[in-house]
Amino acid sequence: MTQTVETRLLKSSAKQSYDPEVDIDWDAPLVDGLYFMQPERLSLHGTALWESMTEEQRIELSRHELASIASVGLWFEIILMQMMLRDVYDQDPRAPRTQYSLTEIGDECRHSVMFGRLVDKLGVPAYGATPHIHRLGRGFKTLAGGVSAYASILVAEEILDRWQREAMKDTRLQPLTRMVSRIHVLEEARHMTFARQEVERMVPTLTPAAKRWHQVVTAQTSFMVARSLINPRVYAEVGLDPQEARRAAFTNPTYQATMAWMGERVLAFLDEQELLPSMLHPVWRRSLLMPA
Repeated sequence: MTQTVETRLLKSSAKQSYDPEVDIDWDAPLVDGLYFMQPERLSLHGTALWESMTEEQRIELSRHELASIASVGLWFEIILMQMMLRDVYDQDPRAPRTQYSLTEIGDECRHSVMFGRLVDKLGVPAYGATPHIHRLGRGFKTLAGGVSAYASILVAEEILDRWQREAMKDTRLQPLTRMVSRIHVLEEARHMTFARQEVERMVPTLTPAAKRWHQVVTAQTSFMVARSLINPRVYAEVGLDPQEARRAAFTNPTYQATMAWMGERVLAFLDEQELLPSMLHPVWRRSLLMPA
């Protein structure tokens, strides 16, 4: 990554950053009758279960799915911050790359607090990842580094960015959802630029064996994140059988299309960087980020 880009990102951070504590009116009441996320992007949209639900039940499902996605995003941001802190541990603090990395970590701290407050405001559980995936995340954050760390960061950021760019403009949604989405989109644009540059910088230095390792780690981590977005506890909270609803979601063509839409841009980039080998396409398809 060139110093010009690093310096530009630092200047952009200084000029345009939010403080969710003061820039969001957390005391404003939620608006009756508005969805919490786009109904067409909900996991059950278009299924027989969806058709059996009342409008009030569909809105309630959107509340819980938003909380699940936000809490999983918070979980991964904590992993991201730990990986980035390890990365700068041995770096020169005078360097713009180090200074931007620390700036991004500061952004992510605020985002994590913002997501925590959002879930609290929604009045529902902080679902997070399932216990099994949570344990796997502990190992990933300890061992991951280099290309696969930044590629995995990029996947998590890009798939959320895609639906939040749509959500922040959707007047059917709660003003709180739209404002949280707007803040996250603005600041994550810088983070995604940084992650892309890091991947582009490091990939050419890899040996064939190292490249294969990072291809596998990126695929497995992306699978873990994508399949964790909707915790099955969500369905139980709205009166559905979790196993039945989860099966319906993952076999739902509408949800499959949404996930592929969320992954479309980042997978194109990973393919350009030779991180999407055909041998791993089955993993990517099971993540739903790659069309079947």
